[in-house]
Amino acid sequence: MKLIVGLGNPGRAYSRNRHNAGFRCLNHFARLHSIRFDHRECRARVGIGEVGGQKLMLAKPRTFVNLSGNSVVCLVQKHSIPLSNILIVYDDLDLPLGKIRLRQSGGSGGHKGIHSIISALSSKHFCRIRIGIGRPKIEGQHISEDAIIDYVLSNFSQQEEKVIKPSIVTASDAIHCFLSQGIEVAMSQFN
Repeated sequence: MKLIVGLGNPGRAYSRNRHNAGFRCLNHFARLHSIRFDHRECRARVGIGEVGGQKLMLAKPRTFVNLSGNSVVCLVQKHSIPLSNILIVYDDLDLPLGKIRLRQSGGSGGHKGIHSIISALSSKHFCRIRIGIGRPKIEGQHISEDAIIDYVLSNFSQQEEKVIKPSIVTASDAIHCFLSQGIEVAMSQFN
């Protein structure tokens, strides 16, 4: 079984936030493949389905982004999922708005949700799709941690939505490619 995890914060107040790009992508993918997030498990909303003959579990942790590792490690252990079968979808400040990048492994890049998952799994060897949200633009100033937090917890502007919506679709296509052809093919097609 493959485990596809979208990162985000639970609740309507956060649903359109930049930090919820992972949730939005999983929601789109689930709709396309008629997968319902119809049960709770390991502090996550979970949907089980099959895409292209590949059994999969979609999960949206309810732990808030920075504690996502707690939910992920529980699902991995409960279902004996190998690390190579995990794909995490999340927002990335260091990518320009709308760009996506796939990787087979790597560090957290400062993303606290990914740091939590790496710590919980005691490994950085899992696949990921990063969805670019860009950085806040503050001329001539160092951007503080508080400014970053405010930025990721704010909604996309109307203009930004015009860029991010097609990126959500592309990231969803990349998930499908990961499932049907593997991470290397997905990287070559979508990076």
